[in-house]
Amino acid sequence: MKRILFIPIIALLFSSCELNELPKASATEEDIFGTENGLKNYSNSFYRDITSRSDAFKGDAMADYAAVNSLNDFMVKGAYSAEISTGWSWTALRNINQMIVKCTSPQLSDAVKNNYIGIARFFRAWFYYDKVVRFGDVPWVDHPLTVDETDILHAPRDSRELVMKRIMEDLDFAYANITGDGGDGTLINKWTALGLKTRVALFEGTFRKYHKLNLATTPADFFKMAADAGKILMETGPYSVYVANDPKLSQRQLFVSNQPVKQEVMFGLAFSKDQALMNDANWWWTSATYGPRLSLVRPFINSILNLDGTPYTDRPNYQTEEFYEECQNRDYRLAQLIRTPGYKRGGEAAPPNFASYTYTGYQPIKYTLDDPYYDNGAYNINAVPLMRYAEILLNYAEAKQELGQLNLTDWTKTIGALRARAGITSGNNSLPTKVDNYLKNTFFPDINDPVLLEIRRERQVELALEGFRFNDLKRWKMGSSMANLAWTGIYVPALEKLMDLDHDGKPDVIFYDGSKPASSITAPSGVAKVAIGGGSKNFQTMTTDNHLEWYKAVPRSWEEKQYLYPLPATAIVKNSNLVQNPGWTK
Repeated sequence: MKRILFIPIIALLFSSCELNELPKASATEEDIFGTENGLKNYSNSFYRDITSRSDAFKGDAMADYAAVNSLNDFMVKGAYSAEISTGWSWTALRNINQMIVKCTSPQLSDAVKNNYIGIARFFRAWFYYDKVVRFGDVPWVDHPLTVDETDILHAPRDSRELVMKRIMEDLDFAYANITGDGGDGTLINKWTALGLKTRVALFEGTFRKYHKLNLATTPADFFKMAADAGKILMETGPYSVYVANDPKLSQRQLFVSNQPVKQEVMFGLAFSKDQALMNDANWWWTSATYGPRLSLVRPFINSILNLDGTPYTDRPNYQTEEFYEECQNRDYRLAQLIRTPGYKRGGEAAPPNFASYTYTGYQPIKYTLDDPYYDNGAYNINAVPLMRYAEILLNYAEAKQELGQLNLTDWTKTIGALRARAGITSGNNSLPTKVDNYLKNTFFPDINDPVLLEIRRERQVELALEGFRFNDLKRWKMGSSMANLAWTGIYVPALEKLMDLDHDGKPDVIFYDGSKPASSITAPSGVAKVAIGGGSKNFQTMTTDNHLEWYKAVPRSWEEKQYLYPLPATAIVKNSNLVQNPGWTK
């Protein structure tokens, strides 16, 4: 079974923006809830609300390791407020609850009804998980409200404890009752519900631990939920770590294939040129003007291991290695994540594009197709994974180590398996015993456990640019990294020196003192000329040890209040019993 297009009639059946708006019906309840085909069509509308197809590949547009052309208001002190806050929309919940309460037809078997109720409860769990991550306490509503239910419409928010309990109940029901196999990977199944449980439970356990929330359900309770769900999925589920014919392309194939690679992708979005349903990943990731020119930063690149399993920062000259050298003998994922020497587009060498894209030299390719044809519009048809088996392995490993229970077998089946897929030759079958001080001091100064540190390293490398980073930093209480991680780039040995980034015999870029006019710099045709400093409007500068640095002149901000978003001011106007999140009142 394939789900590519949503059905617009169903999507509009019960449309509302607020909890107190009545649905607008355009089909009878018997048409929708009285037949299996009606339930199937109605449930298809839920998929729209998980993530927009247009932004599924943009999840890390705001992350500590992502240098971009301009800062999100959320990261600028005083720029974000309740007056511009978004996300307090309940349309999707109302549509979901309609199915849950109205899927009662005696013409359908209990198995059929429970399957579709399970699908609805999966989506309700995902909906509420997003709301808790964004706002903390939120109102729990388990049925479509009418305008007469003023006690609920104007009630205070329910506690995080209650909402998380209901989320777990929904996911348990979904796992127990969903019967479909997920079709071509674009539909959820029981295993997707179990996978989401590991994601939610790990988030909540770590959030409660590191934020020191004193609630009835302890962090350890949630770690156990995540570990138990992960264990079941790993032992009895149909998924495994995908390895391509060329191991150097194993991870990249998951992001450039036209259909989800079902061996590892548990849930993804598919696209179709025939049905005029495409995405603009190439355009967003390669354009000088359309996307944010997102460039990964050097501290993150430094955290990617050597092929022999040793830290890259153990190399004696790592601080002065030029781009070509620093890319040699590294974890295969480096060359599947960014443009490295040997990467080609349209059959031509394609080094980092300083002429119109990258600021740091670390230019992402994870979601982009190699043919430049796709660069100038919404032409992409490659599938976008939303849940991978690799994530489940990482969730399981972290939960087990947070419980103090991760053993060598667990390590080998999770972190070891992912590193083996990435070509790493050592350490896959042995637990770490030494703290990597660079990793600790740069990213996780409060973590002294070498195993937990390596699990976190593996997570940030394996899931890079997949939309997890910001929430990971929030749950670990490491939001300060959003403000403090240096947006530095490649080593530049000297200004006005032609640099052949990929060693193909052709110079690619020359950096020069920005106080000089570009016309005074001599360089062959096709070589990018990049000004360093020279004025308040030039955010491309260089560190004292000759590494590129971007946007240093504009400070990024992180305060305690930013672990939660503010409730939109309009929501509080409509319901005076809502209390604003701490720190967001004027």
